[in-house]
Amino acid sequence: MATSKVVTHDEWLAVRKKHLAKEKEFTRLRDQLSKERRDLPWELVEKGYLFEGENGRQTLADIFEGRSQLIVYHAMFDPATAGQHGMDGRRGVLRLFLLDGQLQRHHAPPEPSRHHDGGRLAGTVPEARRVQGTDGLEFPLVLLGGQRFNFDYRVSFTPEELDAGEVEYNYRRTGWSGSEAPGISVFLKADEEIYHTYSTYERGLDMVNVAYHYMDLVPRGRDEDEDGAGSWVDRRDEYPE
Repeated sequence: MATSKVVTHDEWLAVRKKHLAKEKEFTRLRDQLSKERRDLPWELVEKGYLFEGENGRQTLADIFEGRSQLIVYHAMFDPATAGQHGMDGRRGVLRLFLLDGQLQRHHAPPEPSRHHDGGRLAGTVPEARRVQGTDGLEFPLVLLGGQRFNFDYRVSFTPEELDAGEVEYNYRRTGWSGSEAPGISVFLKADEEIYHTYSTYERGLDMVNVAYHYMDLVPRGRDEDEDGAGSWVDRRDEYPE
């Protein structure tokens, strides 16, 4: 493990205060960006999507469960390549890590935010098949059953798109090797209409992954190589002692 320079307390305090000024500027910029995100225009959801959930067939409006705001995590799951754990190989492990880090019981919005209509959480998977390894999640997984929802929000890709070598993902044309990609979409229900207000992909999901925020506080950080999280993430019961 590489070490940093060791200094006296006064020297450390001077450097820490200098860094604190940058942190405060970052906080101000983050607050500004968050406000701009909230002020983005909305688009009307005109399609009548149907899902399979805990209570049977559900519309998108049903998933709100009485709230006016909905956060959807588009779970990456390809039934054609899923293994015994319900998700395929290393990609499956990373997907479970995203579920854990973003929307697991301990990382869901706290109770006050719910009473303040802070938003309903839900996850979507593309086919009607159980996704194993997600026990303890507080939010429901709803099944698309062939619906276009994940395709319309650019986290599922057709064989034709993949054969062409590029897909539209994260608001650009890019190469992609699998039929699914991670993303989060936000919806608002007002006056009996549903609006899509925001979607984010790739590194945009870091902001809701609590595990990353804790790792970024410690000296070794995320301790990742060129494979990123794929070099160290595992299923909960498969980490070495």
